[in-house]
Amino acid sequence: MVFPETENMRFDLQVIASWIEPKSRVLDLGCGNGELLAWLAEHRQVKGVGIEQDQVKAAFCISQGLSVLQGDLNDEVEDYPDKNFDYVILSQTLQQVYEPARLLYSLSRIGKRFIVSFPNFSHYSIRLQLLMKGMAPKSNELPYNWYDTPNIRVITMKDFRKFTRDVGYRIVEETAIKTDHHANHGNIVRNLINIRATYGIFMIEKEATP
Repeated sequence: MVFPETENMRFDLQVIASWIEPKSRVLDLGCGNGELLAWLAEHRQVKGVGIEQDQVKAAFCISQGLSVLQGDLNDEVEDYPDKNFDYVILSQTLQQVYEPARLLYSLSRIGKRFIVSFPNFSHYSIRLQLLMKGMAPKSNELPYNWYDTPNIRVITMKDFRKFTRDVGYRIVEETAIKTDHHANHGNIVRNLINIRATYGIFMIEKEATP
């Protein structure tokens, strides 16, 4: 369920907001201008913290009364104690992380659950560009050239499911969506998701040790 009052937020953030329980402790990594944190604080009464590398965006969050640190998320997460948060959120950032396995391990350590969203590289438009043009593809979700992109890796929904199994994570929730880059509207994809979804959203937790 996506809440009507979230309609001005980016669509993947609307889905994520619907997963957060009231009065939770939340860490939002790469929180941007803080729209998700602000909504969760007002409507779900969460105790939220953000980390944002961009100094201007971090300053804006602080000016809005949000608790946001300016810094590199890979370094900052190491300072938190185990299970300090109910949810840790990493939205549309995983494809830009140099050591994703290490970062996700840190998220599973400091959060009871963590939520990840990313562009789905197996969307049919990507496949067709590779097939027909034989060149590095571009899309609304991945709009850069190969030589100037901040995205250093590509991920499909099938890739991420396999990764979670391989490293001992459990998928609690999974949603595939069709939306444009940073758009506040979209649709839930329920069929042929690995070729029709433009983004995947996963809620993960570390499997209990026997």
